Amino acid sequence: MDISEFMESIDAYIEENWDACVADIARLVEIPSFEEMDKAAPDAPFGPGPRAALTEALALSERLGFNVVDVDGYAGYAELPGTSDAQIGIIGHVDVVPEGSGWTYPPFAVTIKDGYLIGRGVLDDKGPAVACLYALKYWKDQGRELPYTIRFIFGCNEETDLLDVEYYRKKHADPAFLFTPDAEFPLGYGEKGGYNGVLASKRIEGGRIREFSGGDATNAVPGVAYALIEADAADLPERERLTIAKVGEGLVRIDAQGRSAHAAYPENGINAIGLIVDYLLENDLLSDDERAFFELDQKLLSHTDGSGVGLATSDEDFGPLTVIGGTIALEDGVFTQTFDVRYPTSIDAEGITAIMQKLADPIGARISNPMDLPPFLMDPSSPQIEALMEAFDTVIGVDRKPFTMGGGTYAREFTTGVSFGPEMPWVEDPSWVGAMHSADEGVRIEQIKMAWKTYALAIGLLCETKL
Repeated sequence: MDISEFMESIDAYIEENWDACVADIARLVEIPSFEEMDKAAPDAPFGPGPRAALTEALALSERLGFNVVDVDGYAGYAELPGTSDAQIGIIGHVDVVPEGSGWTYPPFAVTIKDGYLIGRGVLDDKGPAVACLYALKYWKDQGRELPYTIRFIFGCNEETDLLDVEYYRKKHADPAFLFTPDAEFPLGYGEKGGYNGVLASKRIEGGRIREFSGGDATNAVPGVAYALIEADAADLPERERLTIAKVGEGLVRIDAQGRSAHAAYPENGINAIGLIVDYLLENDLLSDDERAFFELDQKLLSHTDGSGVGLATSDEDFGPLTVIGGTIALEDGVFTQTFDVRYPTSIDAEGITAIMQKLADPIGARISNPMDLPPFLMDPSSPQIEALMEAFDTVIGVDRKPFTMGGGTYAREFTTGVSFGPEMPWVEDPSWVGAMHSADEGVRIEQIKMAWKTYALAIGLLCETKL
């Protein structure tokens, strides 16, 4: 492969196809494709939004000239046949987290501002997925057959339970090697375990909290929360990031404004639920049973390294465990706090549950674990990983090393897989640009173009390796 010739060719190709690529990203972003299981149907197992986004992704792929298959609404794929059936896989996802609050720009539209695309999914993961699909189109348009078949898989349930991949793998064999454009550059070759937990109180009678709600997703630090409390507003002190207002005789509403962040990077967030919990405890606004529950909840929310509840641990490959509280709800006297743990190999899901249940037992609370993803680790010296790193070094040229991470991607679900961009954490975005899962989610236009070029080169170099 003549890389200098490739670089000249791909630059011209990106400029020629850029407007079409942005239009296709916009068509996907316009679809609010978050999970709605109460609206699931046989051909829409995750609700109408993910179904509509999958339909659009497959229609786009067909317009670009690929063979497409719908895997019963759970997933779908576009394929570029090669001279052999040996398969290189790429997987992106068309589902998103709910929009949440705090948006300056329309969440389900692409706004172009000062060199950025803004909208839910432009970074996670509709923008990168479309750019990567166009990178595959580059090779199709060269008019020569590749040595391997390239299959681009579209998932529909990445943000919640990964049931899309579970279903897909029952129907299809794993690719010989796979990458997902859904994390940071240069390359993630290992991911911490992912534990979704639920801390549920006993049914509390005669409590002072009428309502308590916060967060949009288990796997995100909640940016907003509110509680409705039996109290006298005149007796309550002001507090930074809290708005305290009388809403009726003897009733106070407390609204918290935190800062949302991905659960893998809790240091970037301020937990709005935790702000309210701290305030309720400090100002004695709870019944005895409520206080017992929220004293435990505070220990969970206040220490993102797990030290508050005895979960602090680390290992050589992954570093320390992290934990966040994602959502809270009150229904029929029961408080339900979800929490997300990203854990290294020095602990497992059974151990996390046992530690948490031991703390929950004395107050009559219970712990459940709806989902667990064990840690996974690839060999960073494999030929395929070296090919991807060569593509990164050639196009982006920043001195960065492959890494392990706390974020969870599709890569861990397959026999061999890695995450491969397009985030560039060494580049600081303006304050008005939100991160993934946050309000005003945004991505630099130049970043998408560089990722497109990197993915196109990576596909070429992977085709020179022996699978």
